[in-house]
This record gives sequence, C-alpha cells and structure tokens, in this order.
Amino acid sequence: MLLDTVLVVAGLGLLILGGEALVRGASTLAVKVGLSPLVIGLVVVSAATSAPEFAVTVGAVINDQPDLAVGNVVGSNIVNILFILGVSAIFAPLVIKRQLVRIDIPVMVVLSVGVLLLCLDGKVDFVDGLLLLLALVAHTIGSIILGRRETAKNNQESESLPLNGKPVPIWLALLLLIVGIGLLVLGAQALVTGAVSIATSLGVSSLVIGLTVVAAGTSLPELATSIVAIRKGETDMAVGNIVGSNIFNIGMVLGLPAMLFGSGIPVAQSVIAIDIPIMIAAAIALLPVAFTGFAVARWEGLLFVAMYAAFTIYLILNSTQHDAANGFNSIMLWFVLPLLAATLLAVTAYEVGLYRGKKLAKMAKPDSYEI
Repeated sequence: MLLDTVLVVAGLGLLILGGEALVRGASTLAVKVGLSPLVIGLVVVSAATSAPEFAVTVGAVINDQPDLAVGNVVGSNIVNILFILGVSAIFAPLVIKRQLVRIDIPVMVVLSVGVLLLCLDGKVDFVDGLLLLLALVAHTIGSIILGRRETAKNNQESESLPLNGKPVPIWLALLLLIVGIGLLVLGAQALVTGAVSIATSLGVSSLVIGLTVVAAGTSLPELATSIVAIRKGETDMAVGNIVGSNIFNIGMVLGLPAMLFGSGIPVAQSVIAIDIPIMIAAAIALLPVAFTGFAVARWEGLLFVAMYAAFTIYLILNSTQHDAANGFNSIMLWFVLPLLAATLLAVTAYEVGLYRGKKLAKMAKPDSYEI
C-alpha cells in the first residue's frame, strides 16, 4: 500500500511538469506555424493528452480486460466534461469560441451518440473502429483548415509569444512538446498503477475501476494542461484541449484498438444502458452552458463538479451493493435530475432571450436618429 501511494504522488508530480512543458511547447509552435491556440488545443495537445488513455486501453485489450478498456474511454469523457472542465471553470471562467459551439461540441455530441449506436450489437468491431477513426481524421483536417483561415483573417502570425514567456527557438519548442508528452504518459501510468492496485485491494470491479480510478487518472494530463493554459492566459487551448480530447478518445483511443484486434472490443450491457448515455448527456449539457454567453461561469463549473461527484457516488454504491444505493438512486432520478434539467432549460431560455433582445436593440438603434 505504501508503494502504491508513492506511485500516485510521483505520478501527480510528473503530470504537473508534463503539463507545463507541453503547453509551453505547443503554444510556441502555434505562433511559429500560424495556427491558433484553439486549434493547437483541439489537435496537438488533445492527441498528446489522450496518449495515456490509448496506452491503458491497448493494454487492457491485450490483457483481456474489455470492461477496463471501454470503461476507461467512457469514464474519461465524462471526467473531462464534468470534472476537468468544471474545475477549470472554477479556477477561472472560460470564454468559449464560436467555432467550438457551432462545430466542435456538436461533433463531440454526434460521435458520442455514434458510439452508443455502434455498441448496440454488444461490441466495437473493425468496421466500427474504422468509422470512428475516419470521423476523427475528418474533424482534425477541418479544424486545421478553419484554424489557418482564422489566423490569416485576424493577422495573428505575429512574433508575440503566448503564455507571457520569452521567445524560444523552434527546436526547443519541439523538445518541450516531446518531453511534456513523455512526462504525461509516465505520470499517468504511475498514478493509474498505484490507484488500480489500491482499488483492487478494496474489491472494486474492473469496470468501475475503469470508469472512475483509471478514467480520472488518465484524464489528469488534461486537467494539468488546462490549468497551466488558463494560468498563462490560454483559455482557448484549455477548452479546446478538453473537447478535442473527448473526440480523440472516441476516434483514436476506442477506434484504433478495435481495428488492431480482429475480434473487436466487447461492450457490457450496463455500459450501453447507463454509462454511455451519461457520457452523451454530459456532452449535450455542455451545449446550452457554452451557448449562454459563450462562456462557462464559475457556478456552472461547480454544477458540473457536483454532477460528477453524484455519478461517482452512484457507481461506488451500486458496485458495492450498499444499503444506501436504492435511496440515492431514487433521489437522483426523481429530484436532482429533473431539477438540473429545469435549471439548464431556464438559464438557456433566459440567455437566448437576452441575446435576441440585444440583437433587436442593435438593429433598431439606427432608427433613433431619424427625424
């Protein structure tokens, strides 16, 4: 138990260092090659921070633990939105670009729904994996094209360095990027190894471990990267990293292993019935939150973190068959979830009305000068 605790602490330290190096290198490259920080977050940083999930999923499939593999992907996507985005918003309110609201978040929602439809036959096979991977490739190409157009339009090809740092040569930026990825992978592996060992000794199932401990552990690179990016003024990269990581988790982390292993990846019925729908609900919940003022406020971040805490408690109570499980489920189903849905609808309706009012006022403004 002591060794496992040391691994968890060491893993956290490596994740912090890796996030610092990765964000510095990636943001510097964004300026050098003419891409916006948002696109770097959606593509480069997302692919890098998804490396731990990919390593865990491949290892789980090789070791014949499909529940851990699927639980890792689904759980990581839930963690990314509810916990990491929530904590990031609590740390500092997140301004969201219109591209994310109009393109990237809807793509994430569509891919999440697509996973559910592809899993209805009880597995993710070669064709399913190919479809998911092709969707990822199409989104990546589209993001790069749109990002370069936006950069050219806004004349952002200046030599000003992001993150308020000193100019660094291109070779050092590449080195920081590589070192950052390496530290993130090592940190996630150390943390997951220690955490899984602790959880297993407590008698928790591999599916629950994948959905909670492993998912949270492999998502810590996203948290470390997002916090560092926010602290240094790159909120675009922070939000793009979270949304892009979810897209990479579905397209690459789940799709590629399904293609590499001929028999596909079996998916438990409980995942199809409960966990994937929760992943879809989390993705959909981000749409109205992002649309309201194109920002995620601190109170919305707190709401997301509370939702993740409720999800985790639900998993633990049900996996251990605790006496409080039935009561907790009833409270969530008949009180908390309807109240949450009503709150989101009310806030969305208010913000839509406010937006339309401002638009009408702007259109009517020239008429006030008529004689």
